[in-house]
Amino acid sequence: MGRIVVAGAAGASGQAVVRALRAAGHDVVAVTRDDADLADAGAVTAYANGVVAAGPVDGLVHLVGGWRGGGGVAGQSDADWDFLSTRVIDTLRHTSRAFFAALAAAGGRLVIVSTTGLDAPRASNANYLAAKGAAEAWTRALGHELGKAGGGAQVIRVMALYTDAELAANPGKDYGAWTHVDALGDQIAAVFA
Repeated sequence: MGRIVVAGAAGASGQAVVRALRAAGHDVVAVTRDDADLADAGAVTAYANGVVAAGPVDGLVHLVGGWRGGGGVAGQSDADWDFLSTRVIDTLRHTSRAFFAALAAAGGRLVIVSTTGLDAPRASNANYLAAKGAAEAWTRALGHELGKAGGGAQVIRVMALYTDAELAANPGKDYGAWTHVDALGDQIAAVFA
């Protein structure tokens, strides 16, 4: 089985993905804020160099993100954009660049999670959707390059994610269109099957 780096492993989705990958027999390098500041390119490069020195990297799963909405065009603040571009785009750029050579050498894969909101963009989520759109474009571009080495990249789109704790706290809420974090974990593990 492969050696997979999971960036953003501390959150609920990260924990579910790590569990699913380990259950499938993969060696998982679970990266949290305590391991490296993924918004700092130098820190990410130094961390990645250590990971790569310990062995090949067959996959990178980027789960760092966040959400900020707003009311129409006027509600799209610069503070929200800074938060989203740092967490959604910059961390993806830093991690994928730092691990790119290792992924290419292994014919590896890059996986991100995006949003179905890109299918019908609305002004109330313009900042968020612009950041996710940029992340998708970056991922597809790297996937094109990784494809030359037998690897690739995949974007998994969800409307939103939920956990058992959220389900228990909101028993009347309709989660029908949402994706449970465990289902996301299984879907990502299937990418590396």
